[in-house]
Amino acid sequence: MRKEHAAKLPRKKEDIDFEISFYENILRSTPDFIQALAAIGDLYTKAGLWQKGLEVDIKLSGLRPEDPVVFYNLACSYALLNQTRAALGALTKAIDLGYDDFEHMKGDTDLDNLLKDEHFQQYIKQLEKKKKPARQE
Repeated sequence: MRKEHAAKLPRKKEDIDFEISFYENILRSTPDFIQALAAIGDLYTKAGLWQKGLEVDIKLSGLRPEDPVVFYNLACSYALLNQTRAALGALTKAIDLGYDDFEHMKGDTDLDNLLKDEHFQQYIKQLEKKKKPARQE
């Protein structure tokens, strides 16, 4: 599940379709409205429209090049489309920008194809060790 800026309640398909239509209408007149783009990217993913979600995430990464959550979501979109190398690149950038919610990452089904990779698991373990403060004796 993509990392959202705010928790949302589960939605029915009809609700998701309505919200997608709503945000698409907003984006016709204001194509760089970041909050609307973030919302529709999440909705596209929930609706299984992964290619559309990827297109939104690519646009957001250009508009918000320093936002780790944007790059985390971009990694999720690439992973859902089995573009592993691109997913790893986006995830590395998210981490470089400060993303460090490794517990969320390890349970994120959008990243399943990455999480099954032994090298990737080792990479996450190394990052977690770096994140933990050193014990003072």
